[in-house]
Amino acid sequence: MTLPTLPLRPLIVSLALAVGVLGVAHAQSDPGEVGPQPLWEVGAVGVGVSQQAYPGSDNQIRRGLVLPYFSYRGKVLRADRDTTGLRAIKTDTFELDLGVAGAFGSSSDKIEARRGMPDLGTLIEFGPRLRWNLGAGPGGGSWRAVLPLRGVFDLSDRGAHRGMSLEPELQFRRRADAGWNYTASVGAIFADQRLARTFYEVDPIYVRADRPAYEARAGLVAWRVGAFATHKLDRDWRVFGFARLDTVAGAANRDSPLVRQQTGFTAGMGVSWTWLRSEAQAQD
Repeated sequence: MTLPTLPLRPLIVSLALAVGVLGVAHAQSDPGEVGPQPLWEVGAVGVGVSQQAYPGSDNQIRRGLVLPYFSYRGKVLRADRDTTGLRAIKTDTFELDLGVAGAFGSSSDKIEARRGMPDLGTLIEFGPRLRWNLGAGPGGGSWRAVLPLRGVFDLSDRGAHRGMSLEPELQFRRRADAGWNYTASVGAIFADQRLARTFYEVDPIYVRADRPAYEARAGLVAWRVGAFATHKLDRDWRVFGFARLDTVAGAANRDSPLVRQQTGFTAGMGVSWTWLRSEAQAQD
């Protein structure tokens, strides 16, 4: 994938980030909407995020965004709160589709451990995802296993391929009274060597007194636990908040000089608004 030069590139980056923001904001928000949903919706989402620069970093990246979104819920072609692209299989137990995620980039001048090294670009992840409904849980909730395999691309470097990630996750989802929904999750992140090099490798040219050369390895990047809550205010407005803790305990590149602390967090709050929706309903 090659991004055009300015001025089209910022628009493409913004749209990709909108997909990533919606994935964070909505992918885990509803343990099943009640009643039929519109075939398509148009609206906007705003979110403020404080994100660890990368697992093991001692720096936070803070961003605020307001972006448009578009949802379409066809039987196969979908772009909604759970799926982006094609949904190949859907049964009561299993669903196979294409999923997306994203992470903000940052200048290495703002990350002391990486000072003088290449910047971390804005990353977009895209690939197949298997979801397995495991059945009922306590308090009327439900259990679900999610297994996404994604290619990682750098939007700040013309869509350069940065490697592959595997992120298995176990989720507990519960719908509560008064429009609240909750999700708790535990999972892990694995990366191939190419992606591990993006975050943890130190080439000889970047060596300094407190940063020896290091060759990154494929394997476990971090363990992850998270929580998500969303509240539907009315037909058009929804607020949400999320928090996530990552730890590099036992990770393949725990000894990299770019790892400065064992645990780190990501947290954010936001709001989404639906402007237009179709009268036609999705046939799920």
